[in-house]
Amino acid sequence: MPHLRAEDLREILGRDLPGAVQDPSPLQIVPPPSHGPQPGSFVTGDTLVEPGRIVEVALYLRDSLGYTYLSDIAVVDYLADGVFELGYRFYHVDGGPALVLKARLPRESPELPSLTPDWPGANFHEREAFDLYGITFVGHPFLRRIYMWDEFEGFPMRKDFPKQGDKYIGEEE
Repeated sequence: MPHLRAEDLREILGRDLPGAVQDPSPLQIVPPPSHGPQPGSFVTGDTLVEPGRIVEVALYLRDSLGYTYLSDIAVVDYLADGVFELGYRFYHVDGGPALVLKARLPRESPELPSLTPDWPGANFHEREAFDLYGITFVGHPFLRRIYMWDEFEGFPMRKDFPKQGDKYIGEEE
């Protein structure tokens, strides 16, 4: 089973794809949770990739390193830092732990190249990120809402999305 650590991946990408990997800066957790890292900022050990080169790096993982399965794409909204962080989780067919590529986008104009033309399994994950966070995937063949109706305004998973509609569970009137 392959076991490639994030540090090893950063070294390999630095050698084979110069300029594709970024140095991560700490992100704020506001407000800090009662559990987890304190006092509200952290850096992960995953590989942060230049957003414009995400397709190139993902294809390198697939074609050169054998990480052929894209499991999911997750989005985290760091409102205090003004960025979205996308995490792409890849697995090797022979097993082993996942490799995670991350890309950070500004909240005011979140867009990056789509993996869907080269990686059809990214289709619904990218549509979900578009629908719930407003992230545009340039080159996606059918970037439409997947959960919300077409007339819905806004992006409900953004941290600054206003609560509206019915009373939420556990809220007092």
